[in-house]
Amino acid sequence: MPETIAGRGRRKLEHLRFFQQEGNGTSGLEDVHLIHQALPELDWTDINLSCRWLGKTLAAPFIINALTGGPPETKEINAALARVARRTGIAMAVGSQRAAIENKTWVESFAIARRENPEGLILANLGAGNSPEAAHEAVAMIAADGLQVHLNAAQELVMPEGDRSFRGWLENIKDMVNFLDVPVIAKEVGFGLSREAALQLYHSGVRILDVGGRGGTDFAAIENKRRDRQIMALAQWGLPTAVSILEIKELGLPVEIVATGGIRSALDAARALALGAKIVGVAGYFLKILLDEGEEALAQEIFNWQEDLKRICLLTGCTTPAELANKPLVITGKTKAWLEGIQRRPGCRSYGRSVHKCYNKR
Repeated sequence: MPETIAGRGRRKLEHLRFFQQEGNGTSGLEDVHLIHQALPELDWTDINLSCRWLGKTLAAPFIINALTGGPPETKEINAALARVARRTGIAMAVGSQRAAIENKTWVESFAIARRENPEGLILANLGAGNSPEAAHEAVAMIAADGLQVHLNAAQELVMPEGDRSFRGWLENIKDMVNFLDVPVIAKEVGFGLSREAALQLYHSGVRILDVGGRGGTDFAAIENKRRDRQIMALAQWGLPTAVSILEIKELGLPVEIVATGGIRSALDAARALALGAKIVGVAGYFLKILLDEGEEALAQEIFNWQEDLKRICLLTGCTTPAELANKPLVITGKTKAWLEGIQRRPGCRSYGRSVHKCYNKR
């Protein structure tokens, strides 16, 4: 039975209530070790965190990633997130806009983000099961600079009222790429993108991949809280964030990677950038600060991250975060084991940077 508007609104609010209780294992980023340089030969003023992305300049390579929108209660959350993004100079994505496409009275909960941050980089968000026309409406709703197309099959299979058919998603994405005037970003929602999925998306025209790896908000666990019978088969399901980044980098495709999933510190962000991500997205961690401590506390936390990232850049001999991708690192633990497994998969090349240029010791 199709989900009603009232049911969708109730689900959105339940997600906000439950998300703070959930974590989906580890991101794998704890297995990534940057190499300290005792003689960096740099000055603090040499470090420049700014980057260009989707035609705009960000103060640092961070996104407040897709969170919420829809019921009236979510309007002030998106307004506050947009104000923080404006103050700190970083990007922002709204939550799934399907709710507002079906119920125009909810448009304001998304449109408020653009009004609060008129010059900022803001991303629209819609599921892969939607039409190109719906995607265009989502982009126009907030004058978006890009569209996140979320891939949430695992979540849907646990969601009591979720979809059970995922045929046609790739064709929809291909149509969106061809139909829209802004870039399409394929985004997992917490279960990671494999190399096979990355290839499929690349051949559909997508050039920006948000790995949405395991380690952050666990939407399977959240949906389980809304069920009478718990589905435990998908506990700890998916690819950790570090693994997903490496899966895509191993392919050598000309794509940009957005690292999301369990990013809880500037060090996590730096580790993801060192693995090859261009931008780092944070959702649940930032939202929890906003809801528990307020807008000012969230802005200060992001400013702190920016300072900490400068420290990490300096101590690894980098003048920009992008240079982290060319610095030596050590990969250990389960992530190292996954890399060794990658080399044994049919059609895989050796992931040279991790195997040949780094000290892979346990």
